[in-house]
Amino acid sequence: MRNNIKREFYVIIERDEDGYYVGEVPQLKACYSQGETIDELMTNIKEVIELCLEPESNETILQ
Repeated sequence: MRNNIKREFYVIIERDEDGYYVGEVPQLKACYSQGETIDELMTNIKEVIELCLEPESNETILQ
């Protein structure tokens, strides 16, 4: 069952030397992704956030 609680997270976005956008969510341990465009990055980072928040995940939210 999926938890329907809405949460907001900050995403730090940088551009690497190859031109890819790299995003990191500082509140979640090891939560980062990349994409060729900002839209692709945001789609990817939302998926990674969901994975980081899964109950069986050992990752924790940093306060």
